Amino acid sequence: MVSFESLKSEYERNWANLEIRPPRLSDANGVARKAINGKATYQQVERLTGVPWYFAALCHYRESNFDFDTYLGNGETLHRATTVVPKGRGPFATFVDGAVDAFRIENFVGAHDWGIARILFRLEAFNGFGYHAKGCNSPYLYGGSTLYGPPEARAGKFVRDHVFDSNHVDSQLGTAVILHAMMSLDSSITLDGNPQFASRVEPEDDSASTIVLMQQALNKLGANPPLDEDGISGPKTKTAVSQFQQRNGLRDTGLLDGATVAALTRTAQSGPTVPTGDVSQIMKRLEDLAQLLRPPAGGVTPGTTTSGNTLPATNDPISLFERLLSLVNKTAPMPGPVTPTSPAPVNQLKQVVDLLSTLLNKDGKPVLGQVNGALGDTIGKMLDGKKTALGIGGSLITALLSSVTASPNAGGIAGLLGTIVSAVPGLGQFAMPISLALTAWGVLGKLEKWAQGTAPPPKATT
Repeated sequence: MVSFESLKSEYERNWANLEIRPPRLSDANGVARKAINGKATYQQVERLTGVPWYFAALCHYRESNFDFDTYLGNGETLHRATTVVPKGRGPFATFVDGAVDAFRIENFVGAHDWGIARILFRLEAFNGFGYHAKGCNSPYLYGGSTLYGPPEARAGKFVRDHVFDSNHVDSQLGTAVILHAMMSLDSSITLDGNPQFASRVEPEDDSASTIVLMQQALNKLGANPPLDEDGISGPKTKTAVSQFQQRNGLRDTGLLDGATVAALTRTAQSGPTVPTGDVSQIMKRLEDLAQLLRPPAGGVTPGTTTSGNTLPATNDPISLFERLLSLVNKTAPMPGPVTPTSPAPVNQLKQVVDLLSTLLNKDGKPVLGQVNGALGDTIGKMLDGKKTALGIGGSLITALLSSVTASPNAGGIAGLLGTIVSAVPGLGQFAMPISLALTAWGVLGKLEKWAQGTAPPPKATT
């Protein structure tokens, strides 16, 4: 895994020694002026995210050469949902809306350290850290300076995936070079080398260990090309995630959301046992469970007025389970217009099926086991009877907040929700799996009580 601490001194040393080559100075100043011309717009992004405006300008240059009609995350148009990773973002009303979304995905919202070393680390992460292994400074940062290319330094470029040409000199200007030129033209840009919150763990560091595990899982499952297990969710990792999502019936975004992390973990541990998009085995397990819970033929369920050998629709645990999962699925944020294709539960379960199947899978048997005692007596008693409600409520609230795009012009409740979302990085990534887990735990615990005969009898219908 790539560690910021291991590279920090190198970044600081390179920045102190950076000199723009005289033949490239005019080009660097021209690009810097373009970046400064968009300062007012980038400052709107800064007010909503805390990301310095000049960092937003450098990312904008990298993605779309300062085109304000594009999405900052990948350079595609703002006016329709994105089709390359990250997929399915937008459409967005303004550049600012898209930029806030892109920085939230990258875990930059809520970051505190914006010293020069951390800035260079984040910029290089976009392109990858492969140059360190080649003994060559990255042209993505230092192109056009004396730190890259002869006669002062080594040349070299990855001309395509995993192919390094040691004789190739990248002619593009590096982002560190552009930042250097911007600082010479705008004295308001000051880089604090000792940020007030330097001791805090930055958002991307906090998620790096999880990303490494997912990269390892993707490599185990045959990612092509193989991923660098560096803890950075860059373009190659997002592409590999997208391919996995397509193969497993998950929503294709290229992002490591809760359902994808659960599916990757399960598939890497046990190997694919269900055909692509096939949830029939899990639905069969639910049906087996329903048979255990239904009264014997000719029996009568106490407190009901329905004849036959099945519970009323409102008390049938399988119906309740399917309707619950349908509700949770519908609350998941879906950028852009969505047209339901079928009300069938099988189609609605795809986003959460891998997360829940681990709870249903017990030695090939439909027995649920100690669901209510799974987290211990203390937590179990504290949440007894409240897990399902907390899970559904949490899913609804998380989906609502995750679907809000913060806008500097938003007012009322939309502005309030946008502020909350911007202030809590990774909200949907972490809160939604917890809500889904609480929901599953509550529902499965209820089913277990019914199976054991310990649940109170259903109220009589009139």
